[in-house]
Amino acid sequence: MNDYEINELNYQDAIKKDKRSFIQIFISLLKTNHILIFSFFQLNDYNSSMIKIYIFFFTFSMNYVVSAMFYSDSTMHKIYVDNGSFDFTYQLPQMFYSYIISTILNNLINLLGLYEGDIVEFKYIEKTRGKIKRLLFKIKLKIILFFIISYILIFFFWIYLGCFCAVYKNTQFHLFKDVLSSFALSFITEFLYNILPSVLRLISLKDKKGKLYILFKLSNILQIF
Repeated sequence: MNDYEINELNYQDAIKKDKRSFIQIFISLLKTNHILIFSFFQLNDYNSSMIKIYIFFFTFSMNYVVSAMFYSDSTMHKIYVDNGSFDFTYQLPQMFYSYIISTILNNLINLLGLYEGDIVEFKYIEKTRGKIKRLLFKIKLKIILFFIISYILIFFFWIYLGCFCAVYKNTQFHLFKDVLSSFALSFITEFLYNILPSVLRLISLKDKKGKLYILFKLSNILQIF
């Protein structure tokens, strides 16, 4: 079983089969949840490597647009007062909101572009020619919809950012630093975020009587986000 399959075990099976330490669980969650590690360093999953890399850069462009949408009159005035210097403290709430919105939209896109769950589910059922055809059709349909929707969104990203940068020429570099800071913040946030579900999973699996199901379920829920 790969990292995804182990992390998706039900409680009773996890108690019997998941003998990993905290560090192993934590690294496993990073490999499946951290966008940088998942896109470039997670090689033993059932997703397309090219689609994962595509999603990484799509997420960056989406973060770019969302950040630009938060530039209001007060933000422009602040930049003018500071003579164009980048005030990290002032921009921090904006970067956080941008990260949250981008993460939600990215999870919706991942539902179409990533299909490991479909393959893992198929792996443990009785295989027939009809089921194989249905699986392949489902994956092809998801990928087609994924690229159609993402291309449409990228087109609107291009239009919006083109207009924004044409009107606010002196804000382009400021926006770029904002996006890079927000993206770097997301790397750190995702790294720290995965500590909690790792701890909850480890504690729940230490109880061999299976009385800590709530902690196990909470850990699984946190892994989704």
